[in-house]
Amino acid sequence: MNDVKPSSEDLAIVEQLNNDYVQSDQHNDVKRFSEFLAEDFIVQTPGVTRNRAEFLEYIAKPRPFKDLSVHDVKIRILSDVALIHGRSTYTVIADRSEQEALYTDTYQKRGGDLGPRVSLDDRAGT
Repeated sequence: MNDVKPSSEDLAIVEQLNNDYVQSDQHNDVKRFSEFLAEDFIVQTPGVTRNRAEFLEYIAKPRPFKDLSVHDVKIRILSDVALIHGRSTYTVIADRSEQEALYTDTYQKRGGDLGPRVSLDDRAGT
């Protein structure tokens, strides 16, 4: 599979979805997540795999962190699939420790729309 030059429109959509994902995670925005997560969405964090319904239920709970931000975001568009690789930083509320994690999200265009299908995140407890 070769990287293809993405259209500026597809790139802008994926960038916005990544921003929406991060902001929705930080602010318990179940409504926004439910608008763009695929029905077959899964997320894997250390020791836990959640499907879409489980993830939305989890997101509705108070977040164990604050000040979530992303850095070093790289987007690769491979035909109808987009991969987002990035690094996140955040503060754990319980002990005020500063943490960072790597993540990879996979988006796939289906029926003309791009949406997240799989999220792999090494943040513990998110």
